[in-house]
Amino acid sequence: MTAAAPVSTAQRAMMPVLIALSVTHLLNDMIQSLIPAIYPIIKEAYRLDFGQIGLITLTFQVSASLLQPAVGLYTDKHPMPYSMVVGMGFTLAGLIGLAYAGSYGLLLVSAACVGIGSSIFHPEATRMARNASGGQHGLAQGIFQVGGQTGGALGPLLAAFVIVPRGQASLAWFSVAALVAMMLMVWTAASYARLDRARPPKPAGVAKAATARPGRGSVAFAITILIVLLFSKNAYTASFTSFYTFYLMGKFGVSIQHSQEMLFLFLASSAAGALGGGMLGDRIGRNKIIWFSILGALPFTLVLPYADLFWTGVLTIVINVIMSSAFAAILIYALELLPGRVGLVGGFFYGLSFGLGGLAAALLGTVADWLGIEMVYKLCSFIPLIGLLAWFLPRLSEGTRGAKVGH
Repeated sequence: MTAAAPVSTAQRAMMPVLIALSVTHLLNDMIQSLIPAIYPIIKEAYRLDFGQIGLITLTFQVSASLLQPAVGLYTDKHPMPYSMVVGMGFTLAGLIGLAYAGSYGLLLVSAACVGIGSSIFHPEATRMARNASGGQHGLAQGIFQVGGQTGGALGPLLAAFVIVPRGQASLAWFSVAALVAMMLMVWTAASYARLDRARPPKPAGVAKAATARPGRGSVAFAITILIVLLFSKNAYTASFTSFYTFYLMGKFGVSIQHSQEMLFLFLASSAAGALGGGMLGDRIGRNKIIWFSILGALPFTLVLPYADLFWTGVLTIVINVIMSSAFAAILIYALELLPGRVGLVGGFFYGLSFGLGGLAAALLGTVADWLGIEMVYKLCSFIPLIGLLAWFLPRLSEGTRGAKVGH
């Protein structure tokens, strides 16, 4: 009983680091979310079609995905908390480039810089969040995800009230947010290092319990299913981040500002799903959360293309609350399958999240050009059926779940 007290103290002491990581995630993803939020503006200014809009998303998402596994693999062996500051430097450069780009090519280069910044930030921040969790991995990942989801939701709102009235150049104003994030990242890295040194070593029983996991074949099979499930989630989400505003303006005749406000409501709802999914995963298991988070959205996605404006807003919120609970559960499930590879798994799955979302956006943009924007949402309504694959995920034993170890 006496040995548990120091661990509890260390767990409480790491909460400031988790909150700081969540805030930096908010600022990072807020800047990222400004890219799709300005699509209606640059589509008209540069006379782009939906295929070119999708290509901007693809450029950003692919640049964000390619480096993440490599960064994660390296930081697993050589932790580099201060690398997050370097990543935000790339994001700052891309943000300024987007504000003053004089051509479509410069828009692509600037979007790629923002993507590179994210590829550096996410693996190291994920590793720090897991190590600061005190064994409550779902809660820690949920707190971290809330920051990112909230930041992603702020982009459309800021676009509606700042960028749309003042123009593309007003993007440069948000460089202040990047500078604040860099200062907070320096504090977070220093605080994490100090608290990590003060944390007592794990009991021997923790390492022993962590070894009871499925064999290599089962792990590879489970990872493959998780990748497919992640693609289904990101393909559906990409239809909103890239084309929802156009859908609303085309079908219901709303203004750019109104469409951005509705996109904000859709994205903001994901914060509740991310936190709830992480916390419930600690209690009832990742398998159940993964099942619900994708397949559970199916009835609502099937109705959405035929709803009026009011019910479109309601249904999109319900859909996103359900589907946003998936990522934390998928990521933690993968981390429990591959313990000791936090940076690699975090970088790989964040990278896949960006890359698959970008690929889906490019494909959906082509569909929108050929068949119309409304057809995109009719086709996407069947995507949650892929959630049936969760049936084949192996059930992790209690000893495998990091959240249960030591409790």
